[in-house]
Amino acid sequence: MRMAFEVLDEHEQGELVRKWLRTNAMSIAIGVTIGLLLIFGYKQWKARELRSHSEAAVQFDAFSQAVDAKRADDAKRIAEVLRKDYAKSAFSSFAALRQAEVAVGDGHLDAAQADLEWANQSASERALNALIALRQARLDLANDKADAALARLDKIDKADFSAIASELRGDAFAKLGRSADARAAYAEALSNLDAQSPDRAFVEMKQSDLPATDVAVPAEKKKS
Repeated sequence: MRMAFEVLDEHEQGELVRKWLRTNAMSIAIGVTIGLLLIFGYKQWKARELRSHSEAAVQFDAFSQAVDAKRADDAKRIAEVLRKDYAKSAFSSFAALRQAEVAVGDGHLDAAQADLEWANQSASERALNALIALRQARLDLANDKADAALARLDKIDKADFSAIASELRGDAFAKLGRSADARAAYAEALSNLDAQSPDRAFVEMKQSDLPATDVAVPAEKKKS
C-alpha cells in the first residue's frame, strides 16, 4: 500500500483518502460513538464505585461509634445495612470482624464463627481473607478444634502474617501433643518477629513450656 501511494501525486492521494472516508464513514462514526460510550460508561462506573465506597465508609464509622458506645441494637442495624447494601466493600467485612470480636467477648463463639465466615465469603482481597482465617483459627483453638485450625492455617500464603500464622500453628500442634512440630512452628514465628517485638517473649515462653517429647492426647481432645 505504501508503494502504491508513492507513485501517486498529492491530488490522487487526497482523492483516495476522501473516497476511503466516504466508504467507511458509518464504521468510523460507530467506532467513535462506541469509544465515547465506553469512556462515559467507565467514568460513570468509577463515580458509582467512589460514591459507594464513601457511603460504606460513613456507615462503618457510624457502626464503630455504636459499638464503642455499647449501643448494640444500633450496631446490629448498621451492620445489616453494610451486609445488604455494601456486601462487596471491605468495610462490610471489617464490621463483621468487629462483630465477631464482640461476640467472643460475650462468650458467643458460634456467633463469632458465623460472623467470620460471612466476612470470609464477602472479602475479595488476599490479605483480608488471610486475616479472617487467622481469626477463625483462633476460634477453632478456643473450641479445641486444633486440626480444623491447622487446616485453615495451611491455606494462608506464608507471605501473609507469617509470624502470627506460625505462632498459631505452634499452638495447634501443642494442643495435639506434637511438641516437636510445635517447637519448630514457634521457632519459625520467632524468625519472623523483630528483635524488639513485645510478642517475642510470649512466643519464647510458649516454646520453653513445651514437653521434651510428644505427648499422647486423648481422642476427645482432638476434635476437628
